[in-house]
Amino acid sequence: MKADDIRDWDDAELDTRLKELKEEQFKLRFSSSMMEMENNALIGQVRRDIARLKTIIRERELAQNA
Repeated sequence: MKADDIRDWDDAELDTRLKELKEEQFKLRFSSSMMEMENNALIGQVRRDIARLKTIIRERELAQNA
């Protein structure tokens, strides 16, 4: 997921995708704690995607207030 691509999305799509990623992160953490994960790098990738989305949401909030 690239930041430039994410910036093209509207606010509703950002919120929806953020909720989906948080659910996925929960599932990955749960499966990791149960020793069922094959690829532990997915947790970090999802975490970075969540951070990207939150950063872009915050950029839009600051742009509106300016």
